[in-house]
Amino acid sequence: MIDPRTPVVVGVGQITRRPGDDADLAAAPEPADLMAEAIRQADVDAGGRRSFVDRIDVIWVPQPLTRRYPDPGAVTLRRLGVEARSYRALIGGNSPQLLVSEAAAMIQRGGAEVCVIAGAEAMYTRFRARKLGVDLPWERSDVPACPNEVGDIRPGTSDVENAHGATLPIEIYPLIETAVRAARGRSLEEHQQATGLLWSRFAAVAAANPLAWTPVPYTPDEVTTPAPDNRVVTFPYTKRMCANLAVDQAAAVMVTTHEAAVAAGVPADRMVFPLAGADANDHFFLTERWSLADSPAIRAVAADLFAATSTGVDAVARFDLYSCFPSAVQVAMDALGIHAADERPLTLTGGLALFGGPGNNYVTHSIAETVHACRRDPGSLSMVTGVGWYLTKHSAGLYSTTPPPEGFRRVAPGDTQAKVDALPKRIVVAEHDGPARVEATAVPFTRDGSPERGLVSTLTEDGHRALAVTDDPDALASMVAEPWEGRAVSLRPAEGRTRLVS
Repeated sequence: MIDPRTPVVVGVGQITRRPGDDADLAAAPEPADLMAEAIRQADVDAGGRRSFVDRIDVIWVPQPLTRRYPDPGAVTLRRLGVEARSYRALIGGNSPQLLVSEAAAMIQRGGAEVCVIAGAEAMYTRFRARKLGVDLPWERSDVPACPNEVGDIRPGTSDVENAHGATLPIEIYPLIETAVRAARGRSLEEHQQATGLLWSRFAAVAAANPLAWTPVPYTPDEVTTPAPDNRVVTFPYTKRMCANLAVDQAAAVMVTTHEAAVAAGVPADRMVFPLAGADANDHFFLTERWSLADSPAIRAVAADLFAATSTGVDAVARFDLYSCFPSAVQVAMDALGIHAADERPLTLTGGLALFGGPGNNYVTHSIAETVHACRRDPGSLSMVTGVGWYLTKHSAGLYSTTPPPEGFRRVAPGDTQAKVDALPKRIVVAEHDGPARVEATAVPFTRDGSPERGLVSTLTEDGHRALAVTDDPDALASMVAEPWEGRAVSLRPAEGRTRLVS
């Protein structure tokens, strides 16, 4: 007997509006339009006799980046002719899974009957309009600020990181990538081959997904080899390894009680149950973490998730691991105990580089694809992970067509977080004068294909962490030709930051 209040996903909707779908920029839909349409699709996907749209109690929206509505949920509901409570998630790619967990918990305790999680971006249209000098006639919303916010408002980088130019994903994830390379004891060539193989697996999934922005089955060499259409962005990453923000995409997930789903006539084979959700942060700033190649938070989140459902990683049939860059996937695989030879799917969309990386909303697409996969394989177990900032904020969920015997389990975030917070941190040195040993490097490139500067993470003789920068041409040429991890170097203070001397 299923508890009537057990939360269940009844419908999902997804939109990918590709270049050329609408040549008239003035008619291009804005994010709120896309969200409303994705919600309508999710309602139809439920297959019930009665619509859920007019019964929505709560809308949960990951913060859109394209258009920063004061209350994105309220603006979207206005297009649907619905009045309901609105929640807005703060920045982070973990937001959609976090919101599904919050919505499911609210439904189970009786705080809502029908919830929808929806998000959208129209960055491709926005970038194209900016390039052409077109003023998009999108809504200048007069709604009040959203009264309900979910998530962590802290900025993703520290003062020390900002001083050294480690402020963007494309500057920070390469540091994690080279730390992973060192941890695995690989040469530069061996590691590029491994990441190429991994990303080609994702490309194969994207190529088979009609909603993917770039449905191309790239080979490993086509992923890693620089080319006119695959420039080096920050070594060791080419363009095809990086999340693609320039997309127009939307997705929605409709969640209600099992009782309401049955009453609405939703067929049993459409219902997918969120089994459990868990969340935690790693030590918040990258430079504080003991190892740049490890995520204790992912490990803790997974352990609590599996404990809550009496399952384990071996029971999972498929994953959608957050995939902004290859390092994010590799760190997650290590934390979960998934080996490179494991043939289970690691992505159901194709990943943020090739399916598309619609801001904070990618994981809503992950969950939508997970629902489809569970329907195709009744009784199987699927896992979704989301990441915010720089392998900082982590959310994960388990899904199945088999209902949870004790209802949805919302793991208390504070319990999981306490386990991570108890782990050691590095002391971070803003300015260091003396010897150190390199643990990771990142080399941003100019658009003409030449190294621009070097960012180096080092450990001092007393185990403290010091970032350093360099613009020495010889050092930059060496960093992209051979691993520097483990190399002894000399650092010196320079105007509020540290420079690499030799």
